[in-house]
Amino acid sequence: MQDSPNKGRGGNLTTIEELQNVRELIQLYIEGSDGDATKLRCAFHPDARMVGRIGDEDGNSPIDGFIAWVAENPGLAGPDYQALIRSIDLTGDAGVVILVEKDYFGCDFVDYFSVARTKGAWQIVNKTYQVTGGAPPTH
Repeated sequence: MQDSPNKGRGGNLTTIEELQNVRELIQLYIEGSDGDATKLRCAFHPDARMVGRIGDEDGNSPIDGFIAWVAENPGLAGPDYQALIRSIDLTGDAGVVILVEKDYFGCDFVDYFSVARTKGAWQIVNKTYQVTGGAPPTH
């Protein structure tokens, strides 16, 4: 009998507990992205990167820059802010999460998170985003 390609670490299928752990990881990101750098540092792997474009500005940088910016600018989630996890797909110690956000920094986003389990804990290792509406405030 051939092993299923969907089997996780140790030959076990992805469990509800693993999905819940990743859901909680993304919740840390959601809560942290409104100004809590400690939660963001817990959510992201220290070597994580962030890639995307807002307006004419292309971004491809270490996550530390995003965390510092959020810490310096608390309250980026607007009055109509909403976040919804559209999907979680895990295989073993790797996965992808899609998060849809409305009214963050004046924009709507779709975020694609690559997640990995290292040393028994899930972390975000990459965030790629697309602005889908709105515009950031001008200063």
